[in-house]
Amino acid sequence: MHDTPRPAHNPWLSVAIVCLAQLMVVLDATIVNVALPSIQHGLKLSQGNLQWVVNAYTLTFGGFLLLGGRLSDLFGRRRLFFIGVAVFSAASLVNGIASSSGMLVASRAAQGIGAALVSPATLAIVNTTFPDGDNQRKALSLWAALSAGGAAVGLLLGGVLTQALSWPWIFFVNVPIGVIAIALAGRFVPGGRREVEQRGADVLGALSITGGLALLIYVIVETQSYGWGSLRTLGLGAVSIAMIASFVAIEARVRAPLVRLAIFRVRPLAVGDAAMFFLGAGLFANFFFGTLYLQEILHFSPIATGFAFLPVAILIGVAAGVSQRIMPRFGVRTVAIAGMAIAAGGLALMVRVSVHGTYLGTVLPAYVLLAVGLGLAFVPATLIGVSSVHGDDSGLASGLFNTAQQVGGALGLAVLVTIAASHTSAIVAGLGSHPSSHALAGATVSGYRIAFLVAAGFMLMAILVLASFLRPRHLAEVPLEGELSPAVSA
Repeated sequence: MHDTPRPAHNPWLSVAIVCLAQLMVVLDATIVNVALPSIQHGLKLSQGNLQWVVNAYTLTFGGFLLLGGRLSDLFGRRRLFFIGVAVFSAASLVNGIASSSGMLVASRAAQGIGAALVSPATLAIVNTTFPDGDNQRKALSLWAALSAGGAAVGLLLGGVLTQALSWPWIFFVNVPIGVIAIALAGRFVPGGRREVEQRGADVLGALSITGGLALLIYVIVETQSYGWGSLRTLGLGAVSIAMIASFVAIEARVRAPLVRLAIFRVRPLAVGDAAMFFLGAGLFANFFFGTLYLQEILHFSPIATGFAFLPVAILIGVAAGVSQRIMPRFGVRTVAIAGMAIAAGGLALMVRVSVHGTYLGTVLPAYVLLAVGLGLAFVPATLIGVSSVHGDDSGLASGLFNTAQQVGGALGLAVLVTIAASHTSAIVAGLGSHPSSHALAGATVSGYRIAFLVAAGFMLMAILVLASFLRPRHLAEVPLEGELSPAVSA
């Protein structure tokens, strides 16, 4: 009598390992925000240089995501995972020992490139570890919950490390995590081969889309300094659009394209990416303005600001678990729309912020709604965006999904910062030559209120996209949809 042979690899252990690396990447998108004042003081940075501590990461992360997704298909997701985590960890070490603004900004850019390799590779590995069904849904749910809740955890961790130790530790913490992730992945994550045959590199396509997206994000970020109507903004914006348009033309003609344009005929992928674009626009702005309100208006310390977001992280995780339980009953589209509606309500409730507001009475009720909504929405949105594409294009679909979120976040943040600043400036201009500090704080908060309201509008746009362009019949390849009863799926 022989025992049934055990599998060489535990698939859930593989998923947990790559999700650890994804959490590290997501944390870094927000962990630096709470530490910015300490970084500015420690390195004596100007306000202009300080913004690039955040923007250098966003620029390269968003610009290289699509290329990273396709490279994971061509050269192997596991291989790209190793390279990405190694680049990210090494750049984190350099960030921590940086002695000048140039050194820090350059290594933050390198960190973004590493993240752009890691993120689509992890999502592709998660998506392909289980071919379909309940396990695939649970694995993607875990990835989505970490992606949604990691931003809030990053603010908490950033506050704790900055106040308890010092700002370099927000970067040093990535190094042991990266080393552990590489060691565990080498032992427990299968697949050292390429998932598809090498058919030649679409160098021109890669340069055009990566350069176009990076330039577009750069233009969006710089509108805070030069304005939307400046010749600089309009000129560089036209160049970025021309580069992206040339990419579409190249992909339609080249024999081995970086992106098969036919992939956008997969309705769930196209609609899911569009919805994630608007969801990212509202989400990124919330953490940015929420952190500013807590520190600048309510005068929270870094560690207090971090702990203020702890309920958000916890509730996102709880709601994500609820989401995967109720999707078989109501369907991914319905749960996604409901979650986005609740999140929009939370952002809209933030218009109650004021100079005399409180965390418990003003902020927390809004954040409870926002967290529950995000936890419910992110899981089905991820399933819609990536699970209808399999095999050779899994990495590409993952890259497209992540790119939609990052570019949406960068664009939304730039738009909302511009709107908030313009509104505040208009109020300040009417206060006279010597406004009181209380009046200036009131003008600032008024700008925040406008930003939160527009962010809620972005969430509603995501709902509109899903409701208008996606029907149950389009979701045949998405896990769960085959399990729905006729009454639900009709």
